[in-house]
Amino acid sequence: MARYPGGTPVEGGYYWNPRRWTITPVADEGALLPGDAGERYLKVHWALVFLLAPVMGGLFVVLMPFIGFAMLLEWALARAGRLLRGGARDLGATVAPGWRPGEAHLTGGPGEPPRGEVAAGGAGEQALEDVAREIEKRRAGGNGNGKGD
Repeated sequence: MARYPGGTPVEGGYYWNPRRWTITPVADEGALLPGDAGERYLKVHWALVFLLAPVMGGLFVVLMPFIGFAMLLEWALARAGRLLRGGARDLGATVAPGWRPGEAHLTGGPGEPPRGEVAAGGAGEQALEDVAREIEKRRAGGNGNGKGD
């Protein structure tokens, strides 16, 4: 049996593609085999075609239920994948921060004071009171360096 790539001119006869399980009859001399160069065909004798065709049909009939189960399994897995992918997308949209053009997210919230200013109340207020006491103490006691004027 001679091997021929797809798309080549061949002489008349029967050509079997084992990958696709098809038998292609070629009636005219110089006709092109279907497919591209990646397809492979075997030239088979006409008597072998009469044996090969019923075997191929019988295998198809026997394997048809398994093909159906495989198609059902593929459909179920694709459906489950779509559901999981959709759930993951929804979860990601829920936990991701909303994007608003023109807003910087790492500069503090709208209620926080700018970096150099001290907020009223809390530790900042206590620090201001400590500084005010230190100023009063220095004014009352001189220059505050302990040497006295």
